[in-house]
Amino acid sequence: MKRRLLAVLALSVLLLAACSSDDNGGGGTTAATGGASGGGNLTVGVSWNNFNEERWAKFDEPAIQDALQTCGAKYISTDAGSSAEQQLTDVENLISQGANAIIILAQDGEAILPAVQSALDQGIPVVAYDRLIENPDSLYVTFDNVEIGRLQAEAIQAQVPKGNYVFIKGNSTDANADFLRSGQEEVLKDAIASGDIKNVGESYTDNWDPAIAQTNMEQFLTDNNNNVDAVLAENDGMAGGVVAALEAQGLAGSVAVSGQDGDVAGLNRVALGTQTVDVYKDARELGKAAGESACSLAQGTALQDVPNTEPFDSPGGNSMTSIFLTPQAITQDNLNIPLDAGWISQADLCQGVDPGSVAACG
Repeated sequence: MKRRLLAVLALSVLLLAACSSDDNGGGGTTAATGGASGGGNLTVGVSWNNFNEERWAKFDEPAIQDALQTCGAKYISTDAGSSAEQQLTDVENLISQGANAIIILAQDGEAILPAVQSALDQGIPVVAYDRLIENPDSLYVTFDNVEIGRLQAEAIQAQVPKGNYVFIKGNSTDANADFLRSGQEEVLKDAIASGDIKNVGESYTDNWDPAIAQTNMEQFLTDNNNNVDAVLAENDGMAGGVVAALEAQGLAGSVAVSGQDGDVAGLNRVALGTQTVDVYKDARELGKAAGESACSLAQGTALQDVPNTEPFDSPGGNSMTSIFLTPQAITQDNLNIPLDAGWISQADLCQGVDPGSVAACG
């Protein structure tokens, strides 16, 4: 009986180790060791919706890890691969691995609710990272997405005050897509009402997929006989798909295009002139804020006492506790901002740019 018990225990250890290792960046488990001040050893789990996005591995994850290391917490993570169903399982997996707090980048803000409630019911705080989860007992940490929409629209309208506009929105199950669109609408509503701006195409984009954005843009160009003057694309990945569709018709650079995230390709397109504006969000600051907040909550800090929080009335009618960071519009005139911040190298920013055509490129 004793031998059997030992064998079962050994097998359990092996299985747990297998669940805790993965070769795919955010899909695996990485430790940031150290004793947590005032709270003993802590573990913070991060549930990524899809770790293939450039910024998650390059900026967000390292910033979260650094914040956790500073507070003496171990980092573990999972990658749902764009599956809302898998993300439910992933959160339970993080709980089973002993997470004292969980940061969730939601694939589907509604589908994830049962897993969030399960964590909260077990006394495990939840941080909704970058995307809203409609649970008032979670902490919402993000950039101001309505403001991002405003910045996009302001930059595009400044270049194209009159004309045919297309709106390429993000995933329909991501509240950010509607936050961005509402900010755009605030800026453009009067021009739309007067007829100066005409909405000639609008679509959501499954999983913010650039290929789908390209296909949708191709269709809008066909529908309008290429008579499109501006495109409000809600992020850089989709802006890349839009520009590809424009290039195929010889229109890249003559149609105003927006984006956000400060992707290398997006900022390079701004320098090249094929993208008008890229809203820069220093994801290192977002990751830092989320990591610090998760540590604070794991150590027993009450939600309302987490530093730098403010109330936010959500679209679902919930009074959320939130941290909002400030984004910044980047055009050819201020490309030095992400360059000086070390966000992008001059070589990457200026690839293919004619010398002397853009100040940041010399």
